[in-house]
Amino acid sequence: MQTFNMGRIKSNVVLLIIVLKIFLVTTATGQKTSECNRRTEEQCHSQIYKSVKPLLDYFRQVRNQLDQSEIKEKQISEINSDLMNKYHEIVRIHEKLMKEAFQLDEFSNKILRKENDLQLCHSKVDKLESEINSQKTTIRNLIFASYEESREKFSDESDNLEICEDQLKKLNSSIIEKDEKISRYSATIQNITEHQKTIELKLEESQTKLIKKDKDFEICHAENIKLNRTSHLNSQLAGPGWIVIQQRTGGKENFNRDWATYRKGFGSLDSDFFLGLEKMYRLTSLQQYELYIHLVVLNGSIFYARYDDFKISDEDHGYALRLGKFKGNIKDAMRVSENMKFTTFDRDNDPADGNCAVGYNSGWWYNKCYDCNLNALYGMYLNWWTEIRNLLKEAKMLIRPKAEINN
Repeated sequence: MQTFNMGRIKSNVVLLIIVLKIFLVTTATGQKTSECNRRTEEQCHSQIYKSVKPLLDYFRQVRNQLDQSEIKEKQISEINSDLMNKYHEIVRIHEKLMKEAFQLDEFSNKILRKENDLQLCHSKVDKLESEINSQKTTIRNLIFASYEESREKFSDESDNLEICEDQLKKLNSSIIEKDEKISRYSATIQNITEHQKTIELKLEESQTKLIKKDKDFEICHAENIKLNRTSHLNSQLAGPGWIVIQQRTGGKENFNRDWATYRKGFGSLDSDFFLGLEKMYRLTSLQQYELYIHLVVLNGSIFYARYDDFKISDEDHGYALRLGKFKGNIKDAMRVSENMKFTTFDRDNDPADGNCAVGYNSGWWYNKCYDCNLNALYGMYLNWWTEIRNLLKEAKMLIRPKAEINN
């Protein structure tokens, strides 16, 4: 129907074009006529325009219809193109579905084959189960027959087995009792062994101590023999039995010594002298000793200080000083050094901020630092508290066992 209308519109357009050509020819011919015929021509043109105007209107209408028809044809063409694309897509989907249907058929065939194989396996299993049941029945029969035969055969032996079990129980009980006895004996032996080891250790310790005591006694005996040479002079000072442990008489010895030298001792009994810290420790560790300090000032005046329990500790404890009760005609200036460890320039044991032995050039029982120092530099630094500071010309420290004190 639409094609028929388009043909009709085209025919009308052709007719209109023919009429326009005739009009144009007539107009061109009219220009060649004379002026006298102009009115006639205008009238003629007016009539022609009136007759042609409907045709022109129709032409415009046809033209609009043609434009609309072209737009619709373009839309129809686009719709057709879209429909073709959809068609091709449907074709692709159809092909894909056909391919998947083919694969599904293949899977179905595989499943059918597997089901057939499974049925065959079930058949084989049923057959095997039947055979196994038959064999079980045969085995049960054989076992029952063998059991009856064995029960009859071993009925007598079971009695013997019970007898053997009773005997075995008795033997086990006896073994358990013996094991318990052995455990008790082992524990006793272990205790005895441990006790023996303890006794041996104690014996070794006692022997070590005894050997040490013997050595200390020998050293003390030798020192006593050596020191008794001055006993006559010392008896004149404070009574009999005194041993000189420190002496300052002329400033010949340097008392700014290291720890090892103070430990061993140095000097001579004829002049300046220090017995040695280790010897002092060994002497005073054997029994209680008394300390006597003899001081002589420049004008010949004599002062003394006496302590009833002089003792120093071992080296591990720094040869710490203990004095006991004081007696004398001078201030108890050495009390500040009690319980102090010995200090040298290479072994700082004092509680002061610095090393007192470095500051005062001598070893001593320092305590921030001292009230007296009988090891100080000979001369103005050798002192005992302020009352005889810078006046000492002689100082001597002597000890003797407490049991020998008779005055």
